[in-house]
Amino acid sequence: MSASSSAPGAQQQRFAAYLDSLARAAGHLDRTVPLESYCTGLLLPGERKSVEPMAARLAPDDVQRTHQSLHHFVANAPWSDEALLERVRHFVLPVMKRNGPVVAWIVDDTGFVKKGTHSVGVVRQYCGQVGKQENCRVAVSLSVATEQTSLPIAWRLYLPETWAKDRKRRKEAGIPEEISFATKPTIALQQIRQAIEQEVISAPVLADAAYGNDSQFREGNHDRLEMWRSSLVREAVERAGTPTDTTAPG
Repeated sequence: MSASSSAPGAQQQRFAAYLDSLARAAGHLDRTVPLESYCTGLLLPGERKSVEPMAARLAPDDVQRTHQSLHHFVANAPWSDEALLERVRHFVLPVMKRNGPVVAWIVDDTGFVKKGTHSVGVVRQYCGQVGKQENCRVAVSLSVATEQTSLPIAWRLYLPETWAKDRKRRKEAGIPEEISFATKPTIALQQIRQAIEQEVISAPVLADAAYGNDSQFREGNHDRLEMWRSSLVREAVERAGTPTDTTAPG
């Protein structure tokens, strides 16, 4: 690392530029301060990352006002998480690629243990975080990965069918009408298609058996599977040092 990049204040300047980039993606000027405060609160020490304890850490002398601002930003302000994730990708991915190319797209889901029944999507289901059935919420993600690191570029909360069909719960939780039930493989396939449309740098898709055993997911990734098989053939040829046809088998 150069002396200029490690000089006092350099990290703060980069962080400020990053937050400014996110604020522009959020759309409206009145979301800038709450967004910057929320991101800062997520990075500050402390186990609880809900808005109330974050407000206490951010502004101990003005907790109530800060709490109201953060809560409005998270719960009510009309900003697009997809737009923010796209801005993050444009900001972070070029830095990641300095140390090597993108080698894979990774499909995964993450469980968040949750008490109670009111949080959107919470049901008793398998939670990878604890390795068993648990009361939790699950989010499906698509990440791009180099040999050293990875970056989520799509992220969506899984809405179980019991939630999707419960009009009363949907209304109380404020779930938009356009959100309907979709299986986790279907969500992942939608994320992959969106990444293709956004011309994200291409790479083989990696996923566990819960996705690989889904026929629609496999069929939707047929072209990417062919590319992966072709790359395996090329690698084998390079290791063997002998020329051969590198067309993927049918």
